[in-house]
Amino acid sequence: MSATEKTDLQPIIDKREWAAKYMVEEITHVIKSFGKRDPGSEGEKQACEYMADVLRKDCGCEDVKVESFTEHPGAFYGWLYVTVTFALASIALLFFFPLASIVLIVVGLLIMFLEFGIYKQAVDWLFPKRTGHNVTAIKKCTGTVERRIFFNGHPDAAWEWPVNYRFGGAAFEAHAIFCVVGALYYLGLAIAQVATNGLAGAAVSSVIGKCGLGGLIFVPFLILLYNMSNSRRVVDGANDNLTACYMGISILKAMRDAGVDLEHTEVGVLLTGSEEAGLRGAKAWSEAHKDDYNDVPTFFYSYDTIHDPKYLMVNYRDLNSTVKSDAELGDLFLEAAEAVGIPCKKGVVPPMGGATDAAAFAQAGRRAVGITGLNHNLEDYYHTRRDTYDNLNEEGLSNCYAASVKLLEMFDAGAKQ
Repeated sequence: MSATEKTDLQPIIDKREWAAKYMVEEITHVIKSFGKRDPGSEGEKQACEYMADVLRKDCGCEDVKVESFTEHPGAFYGWLYVTVTFALASIALLFFFPLASIVLIVVGLLIMFLEFGIYKQAVDWLFPKRTGHNVTAIKKCTGTVERRIFFNGHPDAAWEWPVNYRFGGAAFEAHAIFCVVGALYYLGLAIAQVATNGLAGAAVSSVIGKCGLGGLIFVPFLILLYNMSNSRRVVDGANDNLTACYMGISILKAMRDAGVDLEHTEVGVLLTGSEEAGLRGAKAWSEAHKDDYNDVPTFFYSYDTIHDPKYLMVNYRDLNSTVKSDAELGDLFLEAAEAVGIPCKKGVVPPMGGATDAAAFAQAGRRAVGITGLNHNLEDYYHTRRDTYDNLNEEGLSNCYAASVKLLEMFDAGAKQ
């Protein structure tokens, strides 16, 4: 997609330090001015409306829309109450109704896999409705439109993860894995109890009984899992993910301030709400616009948690590594980063690593890739109260901005071929 003739955006790239400071100032303003931005909240809506206004007035976007969608955000972590309750009940039922024990564990794990593993809306109907919001803003080009690029981020913030806050990411992941192992352990015992019932006699039942009692060590950890996510505390979400929202906004503002327009490439900023509830906004946007933006090749770069410069990464797989990203788009970002001397790695969103909104766009048949700037081994600020405006990293923001502007330059050069 790159070409020898390139639009000169070097003056915009040179504004990288200004861009980082602008992002910090704006992120600070959003956090201080609006309420908590949990998925489907009034704070999320107010932040969307404010950033839409910035895109319209300060970035020269001629087409700006704020759109609503219906969701059930409580389901994304609410499955915990179903799955954990089923697991605890299955332990109690092991020796009385082992077949029921098997059914409860299997159903509970299936719900966990669907809601948290692959982000399917399996039990959403059990939880209250809310209204989420998306923002779509387009900066038109001066000539014939030959391609379009969307810079994407999500304006909502996460509910806190108490274990990560108090004990760190290794403990958070170990706790979750230990609980799954516990459920599988009792599933195995229940299967053995059903399979040997009436055939192997008291000796085998006694062994299963002892194993069942020994497995009670899992119970307090399962109970603690009820509080994996604390819905009573919403974090500020400065890094995750206002940094992504302002990556595209800062690029368009810098271009507007410098009087620079592209000739053949439309530039869009897409803010998709309720990502922390399982990519709900990106999924809703993809459904609402499935027949839109197909007139020219259209590409989606989804940013998430742009913080530490040594972890700037193109993710070639997304959504717990279950979704393949667009490799060509990923390669182009790496090429752009190298061209401006920015370190950037190839990587994946690992299992238990969650997702970027790029996964929802890819699942909808769009060309998309996720760009992250965090250690996938969870840092102590990730989904905790430490994700504040005074914990932003200007170097990380500056580097990602420079690589993204170079990427845009390369896109418009390709459009001129």
